[in-house]
Amino acid sequence: MAWYEQVWLTIQAEFSDLGDVDDITRIVLRLTVAVVLGGLLGYERESAGASAGLRTHMLVSLGSALFVLIPLQAGMKIEDVSRVLQGVTAGIGFLGAGAILKQKDQNDIRGLTTAASVWLTSAVGIAAGMGSEASAVLSALFALVILAVVRSPRR
Repeated sequence: MAWYEQVWLTIQAEFSDLGDVDDITRIVLRLTVAVVLGGLLGYERESAGASAGLRTHMLVSLGSALFVLIPLQAGMKIEDVSRVLQGVTAGIGFLGAGAILKQKDQNDIRGLTTAASVWLTSAVGIAAGMGSEASAVLSALFALVILAVVRSPRR
């Protein structure tokens, strides 16, 4: 076998993780649901003038979905996926902390709602990535109602 044939076979093997049409459809659906729901939550935050907006929420949701989708696709046991979830949750905590600002001259803290929405968006992405799309949609709808309807009085 010529070297270029070996290279081509290696490239094919590296891209074989999608498998059949069922796998491709499942992955596309889960990732699409994660991105769309993250986008809806991010759009609401961006329209409210929050520091983390549309793209941030979309990326958080997509990344969270991918972090659980890949181990599940590889056949990892759900008990082992729980360790992945712990890492994602901790990492999102650091990301959310970056959205929280304390005003120097006042006892005023801003960004807690945005940090919470980033955290929740990660959970929505995880739900979508694990195949619980209905739970992801329902949770995102609850979050949108909370963010759009329940407003704190401005000082």
